[in-house]
Amino acid sequence: MTKHEFLDEYIFKGLKNLNNGFDVEAIKYFSLKDFEVVLSRVEKYGLLIHGIEPWKDGDFYDCWIQEHYNNDTWYKDVFQHCLDTKLDVDYSASYGIPENIRKKFGIED
Repeated sequence: MTKHEFLDEYIFKGLKNLNNGFDVEAIKYFSLKDFEVVLSRVEKYGLLIHGIEPWKDGDFYDCWIQEHYNNDTWYKDVFQHCLDTKLDVDYSASYGIPENIRKKFGIED
């Protein structure tokens, strides 16, 4: 199984991808509500979030990256900020899959 297949099956399954062609096909975008589910699943499976990139109406809006924070769950604070400010954007992220999860699920690059 590839990383993208794993993400589609375990993280994105049942959620609506809002990427209608404004970005490369492999990058999935989600509503605030669906992105909350994504983050919950990321935590459940022990994945990492390296960056969050919101887009508004098909245009780049902002970017938050792990290097600016001091822990692996930094994305929870960023997401809470998005909830608090009712930020109306589509959300994508870059994901890291630790080696133990790769072995468990047979994930290859």
